[in-house]
Amino acid sequence: MSNLGNIMRKEIKELLTPATLVPIIIMALIFGSLGGAIGGSQDVLKQKPLVGIIDQDNSTISRFIYADLASQSQVIFHDNQSDVKVALQTVSGKGGVALLVIDPSFQANITANRSGTLQVFWIMKGTGLTDSLSTAPVEGMLAKTSKDTSKVLIDNHLTSNSTVILAPFKLTQSTDFKGKEMVGVSPGVISALMSSQGVVVPLIVVLVIIMAGSMVISSMGMEKENKTLETLLTLPVGRSSIVFGKLAGAAIVGLIVAGIYMVGLGYYMNSFTLNAPIDLAKFGLTLDIFDYALVGISLFLALVSALGICMILGIFTKNYKAAQSMTLPVTMLALIPMFVLMFADFDTLPLIGQVLVFAIPFSEPIIAMRSLMFDGFGIVIAGIIYQAAFALVTMYIAVRLFKKDILLTGRVKSAEKKGRMSFYLLRLGGRRK
Repeated sequence: MSNLGNIMRKEIKELLTPATLVPIIIMALIFGSLGGAIGGSQDVLKQKPLVGIIDQDNSTISRFIYADLASQSQVIFHDNQSDVKVALQTVSGKGGVALLVIDPSFQANITANRSGTLQVFWIMKGTGLTDSLSTAPVEGMLAKTSKDTSKVLIDNHLTSNSTVILAPFKLTQSTDFKGKEMVGVSPGVISALMSSQGVVVPLIVVLVIIMAGSMVISSMGMEKENKTLETLLTLPVGRSSIVFGKLAGAAIVGLIVAGIYMVGLGYYMNSFTLNAPIDLAKFGLTLDIFDYALVGISLFLALVSALGICMILGIFTKNYKAAQSMTLPVTMLALIPMFVLMFADFDTLPLIGQVLVFAIPFSEPIIAMRSLMFDGFGIVIAGIIYQAAFALVTMYIAVRLFKKDILLTGRVKSAEKKGRMSFYLLRLGGRRK
């Protein structure tokens, strides 16, 4: 083989390693899963939505509206004078999206040249992109019913008011989300606001983990390549002190970076908050100092967990070049919860999905940000405990590995096994002679 071919084979062998291929395969699986989720969401849009209808007017026009709505949806609850709260619980228990209530003076308002009133009580399950898609079919259904009702008013000469003909009924909306009733707010507005505010923490988590983790692994690779690690190990310093010193230094740098990013992103997000159509504080959807402290603790433990993983990966690196590819697994682990929780709310994930996402210690700060808005302290405290345990385990493993020969060799086989192998080969060579 030519020299060019030998060089190409050498480069391909060095670059095409399991550490390089596994993250790429994981990312491909993630995008494939997201594509499947988006495809499933499109199937949901094609299905008729599950709704409940209360016709409190029971007039000619209201009965037409009910029939028109029923033809476009699956009516799982229908009555004339049921209590709205009881009906809302029934519809929610059956997996419904909304409860539609026709006002008792609907036809009287029409004949008096006023628009009728149709109340929409939305049942919101989550704030992910796929969760908010379930409301789109109902919105389209209401628009079509409004158009069909206008034709009936014109054909039957029920009103001559052009405003009423163009808008036969006005909508009053209310959203029930995780036990909080938000009057005058649609799910789309809530989802947009929650998503815009919830994007800050995932970005900070990913950026901090990537930067601090790459520093730890690169530092290990450079020290091995420059032979400074061997000098460090000869000093009268405990191996555990070396591990904790490296982790503490990287953690401080990571926190400084996190603070810088948080300030910048905070100013960026304020522009959205100032122009928000609703005030989240009005509905109690804000965080106090204690909540921010919990989010900060969770973010710090996520950073420590990432540094522990990176320290273990750094032990297996042989040089600075190999260290660059070692950062990819940690980066992928940080991106998985970011993408998953962007498309779906943690509470709406299947049980296996919740377990897998929760098992990644970088998910907890993202989950905490939304859970604390709805007083979900239980899952936040559980996440902090899990993160602390995960960080302690990774640091313990790192300390144990620092006491082995793999720290210098980058290989699993110990020097003792290598010596035995060389001895057996020498004996085998002597016998052949």
